[in-house]
Amino acid sequence: MAHKKGVGSSKNGRESHSKRLGVKIGGGQKIIAGNIIVRQRGNRHYPGVNVAQGKDDTLYALTDGVVYFHRGKFNKSTVSVLSEEAYASKQTPQA
Repeated sequence: MAHKKGVGSSKNGRESHSKRLGVKIGGGQKIIAGNIIVRQRGNRHYPGVNVAQGKDDTLYALTDGVVYFHRGKFNKSTVSVLSEEAYASKQTPQA
């Protein structure tokens, strides 16, 4: 008689589900207050103007507007939500 179980399905099935992290709404897209912009672990992107950070490091919009990715303090990737007028002025080339 065998003293060990057959090593089949009892050793399988312990991989975790993917967590669907990443940018959910890209730069230049319109957003509604409360919508998620980025799901992340740790601070890959930092919250800027009109953006807040949840306890799981998710960034979400506080107001309606347009998503704007830029380099903030210490050259870190920062996400802001700007009004359409403010976003348009940021995109115009300066001479």
